[in-house]
Amino acid sequence: MQKNVKSKNHLYPVFLKLEEMSVLLVGAGNVGLEKLESLLGNSPEAAITVVAPFIKQEVRELLQKHPACHLIERGYEHADLEGKDIVVLATDNPSLHKQIKEVANAKGLLVNVADTPDLCDFYLGSIVQKGSLKIAISTNGKSPTASKRIRQVLDEALPGELDEVLQKLHAIRNKLSGDFSYKVKEMNRITQAMVEKSGSTNGRYWRKIAKYCTIVFVSMIVGYFIFSYLPVHQIGGTLADWYGTLDSNFHWMVLAGFMAQMVDGATSMGYGVTSSIILQSAHVSPAAISGGIHTAEMFTSGASGYSHYRFGNVNKKLFRALLIPGVIGAVLGALLLVKFGETHIQYIRPIMAAYTMILGIRIFTNAFRNGGKKKFARYGWLAGVGGFLDSFGGGGWGPIVTSTLITKGRTPRFVVGSVSLTEFFVTLASAITFFTLIGLQNWQVVLALIIGGVLAAPIAARLAGKLPRKTSFLVLGTVVMLWSLRIILKALL
Repeated sequence: MQKNVKSKNHLYPVFLKLEEMSVLLVGAGNVGLEKLESLLGNSPEAAITVVAPFIKQEVRELLQKHPACHLIERGYEHADLEGKDIVVLATDNPSLHKQIKEVANAKGLLVNVADTPDLCDFYLGSIVQKGSLKIAISTNGKSPTASKRIRQVLDEALPGELDEVLQKLHAIRNKLSGDFSYKVKEMNRITQAMVEKSGSTNGRYWRKIAKYCTIVFVSMIVGYFIFSYLPVHQIGGTLADWYGTLDSNFHWMVLAGFMAQMVDGATSMGYGVTSSIILQSAHVSPAAISGGIHTAEMFTSGASGYSHYRFGNVNKKLFRALLIPGVIGAVLGALLLVKFGETHIQYIRPIMAAYTMILGIRIFTNAFRNGGKKKFARYGWLAGVGGFLDSFGGGGWGPIVTSTLITKGRTPRFVVGSVSLTEFFVTLASAITFFTLIGLQNWQVVLALIIGGVLAAPIAARLAGKLPRKTSFLVLGTVVMLWSLRIILKALL
């Protein structure tokens, strides 16, 4: 029992108002720079005095941006402790650290010593910040690397929209009258109702819509399939005999559907391109290609969207903003495609590819920078254009919508999840339009793509939340650029 007690972390976490305190930092090398960036990154107005005989250039540049800070370019003196509240030591001289700690503790000052937990009165933990929300992580001095990795995971997992939630809850709290106990009870009651409404009523509402739409469309396809494609004598035959009547490349088409959905489910793009290559090799007409892709993609995107929803990858606000405009754009694109046939392809797709190529380059370069979230309000127009080009151009919902949102600073995981869930309704609208106008063509290809895609959907959705930020941006940027390059080269050759 005593061993278990000793193994626990007994540190008490606090959040200091450093702008109201005076901090001494001894050391201005690489470690000193790291400490200074952590302090000023969380408290930009903090008054920090840096003392060191040698000053790293990055330290000078950082201090110039913070007028409340002060630089003393000489060795440490005990007089430097006067008037200070907190001391941070970051030199390469352990004996000096021990000497300063003894004097500082005698004056009642708290000391942090870099890479020396036994000398620390407190630790500087890794910090996750989303607007007003701040989470500090401590491993009790055991492993700063573990703290760093946990911070990266939480930073990716927590959506940037959390700050907006906090601001709204703060506004609600300010409107409440009464004592502290009453306000706490009221806030619990209000937020509980919000959770139940969001997690239960709203969730069931969209699941019912998806369920009924799917049942209706599947019934249409099954009826059309039975009475138009399957001879009566095949219905009474065995499954093996029926499989023997399928195309000899049916299993390769299933594999293609699986691989296409793996890419699409993890990055929200690429399914249409892969499927389009297969259908083009079979000399299928443009309208039938787009109709067939959207018929198969309706099932795969449904499985993918549901998987993303279950794994917590969906931002409901973003989903609602994209849904209606995306559906309207998809229906209009399908109507125009059936009317004009293939005359549009040589003009529309290269322009679309040039746009997504630029977005792909921006996504790739953003992997090497810490870009913040940028203001963007034209979600309706973006979804409408994406849905239109997805039907009219034979693909493009993922590359256009996903790429644009990511270049605006939104978290890749939630963009991919939300766009994938919206894609189900977009492809459903497009597929119903094509089915109504031209019927179901090349059903064996469609069936193979459905089987492969449905099998891959939950695996791909699981992977979407596991990739680090930099890796996600590199993968997404590469996929977008390759997709765009293929379309451009095909137009030129």
